Amino acid sequence: MEREAMEYDVVIVGAGPAGLAAAIRLRQLSAEAGREISVCVLEKGSEVGAHILSGAVLDPRALNELIPDWKDKGAPLNSPVTAEKFLMLSEKSSFSVPVWALPAQLHNKGNYIVSLGNVCRWLAEQAEALGAEIYPGFPAAEVLFHDDGRVKGVATGVLGVGRDGHKKDSFEPGMELHGKYTFFGEGCHGSLSKQLKAHFGLCEGADPQTYGLGLKELWQLDPAKHQQGLVIHSAGWPMDNKTWGGSFIYHLEDGQAYVGYVVGLDYQNPHLSPFHEFQRFKTHPAIRPMLEGGKRLAYGARALNEGGLQALPKLVFPGGTLIGCSAGFLNVPKIKGSHNAMKSGMLAAEAAAAALQAGEGQAGEGAEAELSAYPRSFEASWVREELHRARNFRPAFAKWGLIGGTLYGGFDLKVLGGKAPWTLRHTTPDHESLKPAKDMPKIDYPKPDGVITFDRLSSVYLSNTNHEEDQPVHLQLKDPAVAVDHNLALYDAPEQRYCPAGVYEILRDDDGGNPRLQINAQNCVHCKTCDIKDPTQNIDWVTPEGTGGPNYPNM
Repeated sequence: MEREAMEYDVVIVGAGPAGLAAAIRLRQLSAEAGREISVCVLEKGSEVGAHILSGAVLDPRALNELIPDWKDKGAPLNSPVTAEKFLMLSEKSSFSVPVWALPAQLHNKGNYIVSLGNVCRWLAEQAEALGAEIYPGFPAAEVLFHDDGRVKGVATGVLGVGRDGHKKDSFEPGMELHGKYTFFGEGCHGSLSKQLKAHFGLCEGADPQTYGLGLKELWQLDPAKHQQGLVIHSAGWPMDNKTWGGSFIYHLEDGQAYVGYVVGLDYQNPHLSPFHEFQRFKTHPAIRPMLEGGKRLAYGARALNEGGLQALPKLVFPGGTLIGCSAGFLNVPKIKGSHNAMKSGMLAAEAAAAALQAGEGQAGEGAEAELSAYPRSFEASWVREELHRARNFRPAFAKWGLIGGTLYGGFDLKVLGGKAPWTLRHTTPDHESLKPAKDMPKIDYPKPDGVITFDRLSSVYLSNTNHEEDQPVHLQLKDPAVAVDHNLALYDAPEQRYCPAGVYEILRDDDGGNPRLQINAQNCVHCKTCDIKDPTQNIDWVTPEGTGGPNYPNM
């Protein structure tokens, strides 16, 4: 069955901050020039914002540039930061670091506590009002190429294929979206972006990307304990000195707070469970009283890029670009990336609009195969300057641990202003960092109390995750034998613990024999951790059917 095709000037994969900012900027430039630039945005979530998960404290710098009158247009930035705390935790005690002693990049004056999902919903309204077309529920599942190797666009996933691979009565072959340029803004470790990096060698010369797993809950707090605009971060316990991690607690409007934890995926102990470390964090004497009397409303998890400037891939390739977290513009010490993602989308949009205006779009002769103006404008931008100043922070922690990294980070950012004449490097991919299970201490995680701490399955329930059950499993093993012969034998099956949704289980017969891996794909919250952390890179995350995945409310 042939696929139908639709033609656009620019096809954008992903309705996150980067993709939506790009769509808005393209349509703004189209109106300014009086030349039509057709724009299509594909979003795999059931609606815009359904798969968006971030802290989030938003730096409005890019938004100010993109939509200067955003306040008048009702942008959901309702909670300016009014107070800040930074805590260093030991197991039983805490020490508050004065905000004035922190580097400027860690300050949040002028920022806003937001639901990034709601911000994206609002951005989508602005993009559509300008004439961009947005199609939620259509995952881009395949990159399309011209005969000369240029990216031609993408195809959406097929519908109506059973788990056994046979076509059901509801079968549909998907649709092709062709663009003169295709922007990939899938977020951290996007499935098509991963393929493009390998296909075009975009990561050659860059450091290995390093990642964190962010886990987040939305709480309705006891009104007496709520302080709208309060931002709290912590470092230390429950992480040990060698393991990167830290928390965030953001008090937004309506008596609610975001409570979350990030664990660096370069951790060494295969017995570690990021989900259970997050639950344990909430029991700390400095944290638990804040949550007591409250109620957990929502849960989610998502991987995030932490490699910074050193790990950025080449941003362009024939026919397309990487924008936002598909490239990796997170500023780690600032703990923010949405403003940089938006600006990257705007820069790519400006490059594409100029090329199309000059008649250099790929449809005509003399086409500019690569949007070289985009990486040039990035090099001259405040995004690049910001990432350059922050570049040594994360690798310092990997090199010297919490104590040494904190001391170095303070010196680099506060004393040198991020202008050190050296650059620390990332040297090892996260999937190579695990040590054999027999050589590492086991971790005894307490049972959840159902009040402050919870289990994974009840948490997944709150993420509103849903997948059509009769479809091919979207978590694919390149070699099924590796799960038992290598991962179980050497690392005690770490996928059972690094997955924050209980997707992976080792099952055995009643006598304890015949171990085998079961994949509960219906639980997947699309965090991409398994694709990142699997020791042999044996797990390949691909897009599931249709609107599958979480449906995050107010996250």
